[in-house]
Amino acid sequence: MVATEYYVALSAILFAIGAVGVLTRRSAILVFLSIELMLNAANLALVAYARQWSSSGQAVAMSGQSAVFIILALAAAEVAVGLGILVAIFRQRTSTDIDALSEVRY
Repeated sequence: MVATEYYVALSAILFAIGAVGVLTRRSAILVFLSIELMLNAANLALVAYARQWSSSGQAVAMSGQSAVFIILALAAAEVAVGLGILVAIFRQRTSTDIDALSEVRY
């Protein structure tokens, strides 16, 4: 059995990689993927803590896993809407550079 600390450390590493991707990338698609990586890192931490609490016999574990399923459903909806918006922008501008997308407001 792998200790919870390893899962949390992996989650922190994945979250840091996603944060660096959001801060350094200029392509909207790569920023979008980095945000998804950060969201899944949070899910990994939730599942790790839920497993730890279930091994100690607490009923809170099931609510942690339920929260992860809800977050996954929200992430799937976010991907569908986000990619739809990005495809629409790409058809109009033929670029997904986020510096150029700052002019899309109006």
